[in-house]
Amino acid sequence: MSDVPRRIMDFIAGDPQADRAVPPTGFTARLTFLSAAAMAFLAVFALALSLATGRLADRWSAELAKTSTLRISAPSGQMAAQTTAALAVLETTPGVAEARALDADEQRALLAPWFGPDLPVETLPVPQLIEIVEDADGYDAAGLRARLQAEVPGAVLDDHGRWREPLVEAASRLRLLGFVSMVLIAGATAAMITLAANAALAANAQVIRVMRLVGAQDIYIAGAFVRRFTIRSLLGAAAGTLLGTLAVLLLPRADAAGGFLTGLGFQGWHWMWPLVIPVLAATVAFFATRQAALRTLKEQT
Repeated sequence: MSDVPRRIMDFIAGDPQADRAVPPTGFTARLTFLSAAAMAFLAVFALALSLATGRLADRWSAELAKTSTLRISAPSGQMAAQTTAALAVLETTPGVAEARALDADEQRALLAPWFGPDLPVETLPVPQLIEIVEDADGYDAAGLRARLQAEVPGAVLDDHGRWREPLVEAASRLRLLGFVSMVLIAGATAAMITLAANAALAANAQVIRVMRLVGAQDIYIAGAFVRRFTIRSLLGAAAGTLLGTLAVLLLPRADAAGGFLTGLGFQGWHWMWPLVIPVLAATVAFFATRQAALRTLKEQT
């Protein structure tokens, strides 16, 4: 067995003599377990928010990039002629890969979320929409607007830039907020575990003095506290992660009507990320307890 796995096994097994300095139950044990569980539960949702908003930003960027919409508002007698003229302009515009006029059924589907599925598009003065797909190089929006203004007075070009950029920026900030939340959760976990370790050290000061009298070194005594609090944090975080993952499973799934407020769970291999949370919690507990134990033991000298 290599050195690292052996050290891990020795750490998990512990030393019965050193473990006498750490209470197996009591206030500090419950505080450590519950704190780790609660923070892991919150970390699952922070992670889910970060990953979901990342998917949201990518989807919005992909759906709105390289596409534009041309809206034609004209009297019913001129609508067909202006639509044909607009399509002719678009066909001769460099950078436009495809342009097509949406039919009545497609426009009805676009308006259905606001006006219902039975909207009589044919009898209402609804503008004609033309979908534009750009090629890899894109087109000159200013030049196209100038041509349309001269040849198709009722046409208004929307390149989706004013919609895409704020949405993508908002989603990116939400993703950043999720990661910042995880950092704050890790900091709060470290603070609470430090407080619990200090309380345990203070409560067992008499036992620690006896162990010092028989020759125990501070690093030996601190190791017992580090082991006990790390394992408690690992188990608590595992329980909190399990509960958080089950709660995420109960969230509404993503759909076309509520894509912004639904689909805030994990997808695909992202379901593996919650497994990292207990490991991170144990790592935070290890270093926080070690620092607190060595500092407190030095003060008790």
